[in-house]
Amino acid sequence: MTYNWQQADWPHFTYQLSDIEEVLFSISEETGHVSGVLKALPENIQTETLLNIMVAEAIKTSAIEGEYLSRPDVVSSIKNNLGLSDKKETIKDKKAQGAGKLMVIARKNYAEPLSQEMLFDWHSILLGEPKRIKVGSWRTDDELMQVVSGPIGKEKVHFEAPPSGKVPKEMARFIKWFNDTAPGGSKEIKKAPVRSAIAHLYFESIHPFEDGNGRIGRAVAEKALSQTIGRPIMMSLSQAIEADRKAYYNALEKGQRKNEITDWVTYFVNVVHQAQISARELIDFALRKTKFIDRYKPDLNDRQLKVVLRMLESPDGFEGGMTAGKYISIAKTSKATATRDLQMLDEIGALHSEGAGRSVHYFVNF
Repeated sequence: MTYNWQQADWPHFTYQLSDIEEVLFSISEETGHVSGVLKALPENIQTETLLNIMVAEAIKTSAIEGEYLSRPDVVSSIKNNLGLSDKKETIKDKKAQGAGKLMVIARKNYAEPLSQEMLFDWHSILLGEPKRIKVGSWRTDDELMQVVSGPIGKEKVHFEAPPSGKVPKEMARFIKWFNDTAPGGSKEIKKAPVRSAIAHLYFESIHPFEDGNGRIGRAVAEKALSQTIGRPIMMSLSQAIEADRKAYYNALEKGQRKNEITDWVTYFVNVVHQAQISARELIDFALRKTKFIDRYKPDLNDRQLKVVLRMLESPDGFEGGMTAGKYISIAKTSKATATRDLQMLDEIGALHSEGAGRSVHYFVNF
């Protein structure tokens, strides 16, 4: 198997955009819509929406690698680094702490040119100080850097990266390419999703670190998007990727076999499109939630408000709807009070009920 970096035309990528021009136009429209709706939201809801998107990105970029982080710890890490907590919240999961901090640092510095020092800093933030690998530097191991799956003895090699000795030179060339293709650069790529797609494939093909390449590579992809758009993006690429990890790894594997990368760019642009749609739906939900609370809050007692806010935590709604049993658990009240409160919420139109008797479930009535 000959990989892209072993071929004579590396790293001169070629691609066609004719089949995705409409998708690129749609992404541009969605980006404008998101900006407009976001500005219409109260500042506290803007912050909440941003926090939800950053939390999703931190959690999902790790989940793609099969690593599952503590959501509360990720939330605390991001809040601490955004200065949203009155006092620093305690974090037990150190991996969650690093992932959350990286989201904030990368977002704050989106407009800065990429550099070796920046990537080393990101790597150190993400991985902390594990004993088994060296962080904040390129890999130096003489062993082959391979992406492998399958049980021992039946491994399948999906990709083999350049040997460690070539990494410093390859990364210097990658960093120069990244900065040259940025807005105002000598080789500017004006279509943000296209630049992001190439940046991610290029970085992953070098695989410069001993560990964390996927997570750093997706942060690089988001930086490319933000730089080219001209503001930090309001979307989670990793959430869209993680929804179909198999498709992501298949597309990446095929993209690393040659330097004509139309299929990879097509795949990645569609991922960006889905991520933007999901972000728009989240922001639209935040706007509807705000209007809903403004409408019904004056009529709700403290118990009802607590339960309704819990039901509004996610656009997906409260799984299975609200029941008297769940209401009792959340509001810490009696069955009679829970039933009466829910019936009132149904009567004023805040919730709507489905079923009857002991099987009745209540859902938010937007």
